[in-house]
Amino acid sequence: MNSKVASEGSKFDALKWVFVVVLVTAGVVGNSIYGEQSLFYRVVALLVMALVAGFVALQTEKGQAFFTLFKEAKAEVRKVVWPTRQETLQTTMIVVVAVLIIGLLLWGLDSLLSWLVSGVIG
Repeated sequence: MNSKVASEGSKFDALKWVFVVVLVTAGVVGNSIYGEQSLFYRVVALLVMALVAGFVALQTEKGQAFFTLFKEAKAEVRKVVWPTRQETLQTTMIVVVAVLIIGLLLWGLDSLLSWLVSGVIG
């Protein structure tokens, strides 16, 4: 029975995605056609169309999978232990010093090689 539901959902999913594409296309074309209208009205119309397209997309199987992934990613971000201000400053200073040292080494190597090459070719 579940395979029937999944196959019917897949048939309607394609139709839903076509509707989403038509909505997005209508928004883009409508925005360019009504370019002389007030920006406020065009933005409101585009937001409404985007909300409707998003709602329809979330009704599909892939849309629901994306929403689930989004919720799980949001939960994972909450679990992250962010560094303190002091740790961030120390790490930044280490990176800056390392970049300066490597930059000086590369500058010295470049100068040495330039001096050698100019000595060889005169």
